[in-house]
Amino acid sequence: MRRTRLLFFLLLVVGSVGCDHATKHLAHEALAGVAPISLIGNLVRLELAANPGAFLSLGAELPPVVRSVLLVGGVPILLALVCAAAFRTGLASPAAFAGLALITGGGLANWLDRILHGGAVTDFVSLGLPGLRTGIFNLADVVIVAGFLLFAFQRRVGGGDARHTAT
Repeated sequence: MRRTRLLFFLLLVVGSVGCDHATKHLAHEALAGVAPISLIGNLVRLELAANPGAFLSLGAELPPVVRSVLLVGGVPILLALVCAAAFRTGLASPAAFAGLALITGGGLANWLDRILHGGAVTDFVSLGLPGLRTGIFNLADVVIVAGFLLFAFQRRVGGGDARHTAT
């Protein structure tokens, strides 16, 4: 059972990283040096951006040294703690476990992108309605949010502290 859970966790992490990096590669190929591309009446806009901050540019204005310590040095520590917590607590719900794996996979994908691109993450999608537009984001951001929602929803609906008893 433990081996299956580890394999499931690793599959979600590696799949998240691989899909994110494939979309970022395609974004670089298709969007470098071109004007933003509007789709579906500007509901979706594709434009290449280098984001030195975290999700939706949070922390982009911090001094470079502080950003580097937090986003290059702190992220792998945080991801290791998330992984340790996931395996140590023995979450009963596969959905909660999958949520933590997605959070880890998305975080790792953005961290690797930051390492490969001089401290910035590749973003390329924004959504909007008239008068309202999101910041620019990437697939790893979507995976992190989906993982968080899956984990939080399962914890709320599934009884919160249920522990896996069969190991």
